[in-house]
Amino acid sequence: MKTKYTRCFEKDSGYWIAYVKELPGANAQGRTKKEVQKNLTEAIHLVLEANRELAKKEIKDRKIIIDQQIVAPA
Repeated sequence: MKTKYTRCFEKDSGYWIAYVKELPGANAQGRTKKEVQKNLTEAIHLVLEANRELAKKEIKDRKIIIDQQIVAPA
């Protein structure tokens, strides 16, 4: 299952900028729309990976027991 995100694109001074409204920190820029789309996809993966690592550390430090992992609805 894939999660869908709202990608926002703006053109400013000859560059494209992009961000994901639901995922703070997922931002990118590029000279073309294709380049910024590629960069934004990478940014999304990096933000999710970083958040996952932070969550694992918090769980370990607080000795939280994980009962069940869920899959976000599409």
